Amino acid sequence: MALNHSRSVKLNDGHFMPVLGFGTFASDELWSTFLRPEFVQPALEKSLTKLGLDYVDLFIIHWPVAMKSGDEILPKDASGKIIFDTVDLRDTWEALEKCKDAGLTKSIGVSNFNHKQLEMILNKPGLKYKPVCNQVECHPYLNQSKLLEFCKSKDIVLVAYSALGSHRDPNWVEKDSPYLLEDPILNAVAKKHKRSPGQIALRYQVQRGVVVLAKSFNEKRIKENFQIFEFELTPEDMKAIDGLNRNFRYAKLLSAVDHPYYPFSEEY
Repeated sequence: MALNHSRSVKLNDGHFMPVLGFGTFASDELWSTFLRPEFVQPALEKSLTKLGLDYVDLFIIHWPVAMKSGDEILPKDASGKIIFDTVDLRDTWEALEKCKDAGLTKSIGVSNFNHKQLEMILNKPGLKYKPVCNQVECHPYLNQSKLLEFCKSKDIVLVAYSALGSHRDPNWVEKDSPYLLEDPILNAVAKKHKRSPGQIALRYQVQRGVVVLAKSFNEKRIKENFQIFEFELTPEDMKAIDGLNRNFRYAKLLSAVDHPYYPFSEEY
C-alpha cells in the first residue's frame, strides 16, 4: 500500500483509490438480499444500467449477513422480524471475482467484515483476487487499531465510514450516543491547529493510512475536507486522539446479532 502524492492509495490489484471521499471514483455495494452467487452479477448489471456505466471502479459486499433473496430491501416475516439467510461468503466472493473477470468492475472488496471473515476469504482454495479494501465504521471513538494492523499486514486498505461519528439516524443509532465532534480533546487539538474538529478527525485517519469516505453536498464542507492535506498532526496529537478510543460503535445492527456471520461479536 503506497501513497501516491498523498491523495490516492495503490490497491493490491494495481489500481488506485482516492484517500478522501470517492469523488469520480465509481463504487457499488452488493446488498444482503443478493449474496447468493447466482444473484451477484445480475445485481451489478442492474446497478450499471441505472448508473449508465459499463463498469464501476469498485464493487464490494456491503455486509456479511445475508437476508432472504428477493426484491424487498428488508424482507420481514409476519411479526416484523427481518428474514435472514445463510450463504457461504466464499461462494459470494467467487461470484465477485467473475464480475471482475467480466470487466464489470476494476476492483473488488468487502465491508463490515471482521478479521476472521477476511481470513476465510484469504484462505479460500483457488482464491483469484484478494479483497482490495474493507470498509468499516471507524472514528476516534472506534479507531479499529487491531483491524487496521491486520488489514495492513494483508495489503488490504481500511476504508472508514462514519469518520465524523454518525448521522444519528434513529433507525440505526441509539439516541444517547455521544457526539464525537463535541469531544473536548478533539476540540483542543482543533483549536491548536486553527481547524475544525471534523478536519482533525479526518486528518487523523489519513495520517494513519486509512482511506476516508467523507460524503458531503455542501460546497463549504467539501472545501474544508480537502484542506486536511494542508496540515499535519504531531505525534502528540495522534497519541491524544488514539486515547479517545472506547470501542464505541454507532451502528450496532443488533437485529442480526444471532446470525452466524454477525461481524461485531469478534474483538476486531
